[in-house]
Amino acid sequence: MTNKIDIHYCTGCRWLLRSAWMAQELLTTFEGEISELSLHPGTGGIFEVWVNDHRIWSRKDDGGFPEITKLKQLVRDQIAPGRSLGHSDSKT
Repeated sequence: MTNKIDIHYCTGCRWLLRSAWMAQELLTTFEGEISELSLHPGTGGIFEVWVNDHRIWSRKDDGGFPEITKLKQLVRDQIAPGRSLGHSDSKT
């Protein structure tokens, strides 16, 4: 199965580095399950993460940026349900 992730971020807010870091974390964690990951520059304070054309995070709707462990869990739930994320699944 092919899984596509899109990260939309605001250039005016200078969120490229945050977006690139999250992309790197996702590509490392889901090395065999992601076939494509794209960064999409935008404006207006946008920060959204989409998996297979399904939005899983919106900064405006979800109240800020996701913790990386939360983002990995959300991605996992879409592309590899039931897969353990090890320490990322631990309750805090």
